[in-house]
Amino acid sequence: MKSISRRSLLTATVGLALVTRMRPAWAQLPPLAKKASYKVGFAQTESNNPWRLAQTESMQSEAKKLGYQLVYTDAAGSAAKQVADVNSMIAQGVDLIFLPPREEKPLIPAIMNAKNAGIPVILVDRDVDHTLAKPGEDYVTFTGSDFVDEGKRVAEWLVKAMGGNAKIIEIEGTVGSSPANDRRKGFDTFMKDHPGMVILASQSGDFARDKGRQVMETLYQAHPDATAVYAHSDEMALGAISAIEAAGKVPGKDVMVVGVDGEKAALEAIIAGKMGATCECNPRFGPGAFAIMARYAAGETLPTFIKNEDRFFDATNAKENVDSAF
Repeated sequence: MKSISRRSLLTATVGLALVTRMRPAWAQLPPLAKKASYKVGFAQTESNNPWRLAQTESMQSEAKKLGYQLVYTDAAGSAAKQVADVNSMIAQGVDLIFLPPREEKPLIPAIMNAKNAGIPVILVDRDVDHTLAKPGEDYVTFTGSDFVDEGKRVAEWLVKAMGGNAKIIEIEGTVGSSPANDRRKGFDTFMKDHPGMVILASQSGDFARDKGRQVMETLYQAHPDATAVYAHSDEMALGAISAIEAAGKVPGKDVMVVGVDGEKAALEAIIAGKMGATCECNPRFGPGAFAIMARYAAGETLPTFIKNEDRFFDATNAKENVDSAF
């Protein structure tokens, strides 16, 4: 029998330790045991608009209905804080984390930390960069709207409403976020086939009403010939309406305004004739998100994208739906 030197044994032990340290705790998705009650994390991005408030209320209400403990955090618009919030949930030993990643890339480390800690993550309303984290492998699934389709649907409506000719200002959402990237892609790609629809300028309004107003003021001064505004959210569209009115113009007549989200204030603006249309992006994720969690705990193999079906609102149906809007 060949003897093993002390030095060889030490080298092998160190090598094994390095390999163990380098290997993720979970090569595949962490499982979720079936239990009567769970401790669940929900790492919200911010709470500065009606859409986020409606989403939070829906998640909290469903958790309470199920008798689950919900660990809730608010990142206040900071991707760095959202990462820290997720890491805090990991330290608290939650069973699962619902995460709406503020941006596509900065939240990747948090997702991987959760996976390596054996905690499954379900992305809600926003996705991440699939080249850095893969659905069905690094996180369970993404559930939300088809943002590309939202942009396309708004573009289709605007082309018809403007007779194929418009000079457009585009107010984009948060830089690096999946809804901003995809709503721009859906809208801009459709417009490439309609040469009369010219996008004059675009700038981020960070999904905020006042920022949308400020961006519209600046871009409208630079492009006073603009005849339409496409905002990636209703909050920014409403901000743009304020800027148009402050410039002495009539929104809905001198400048057509369209948005995305389907919030009550936007439907009221459509009814008032100040806004043309909005594509819904339903924020009431609670029932669906927790149902997906139950399916995962039951051992079901889930699709990597679970789509929300969204309605479209304009003058033909805004009045009948305004009371049910968020």
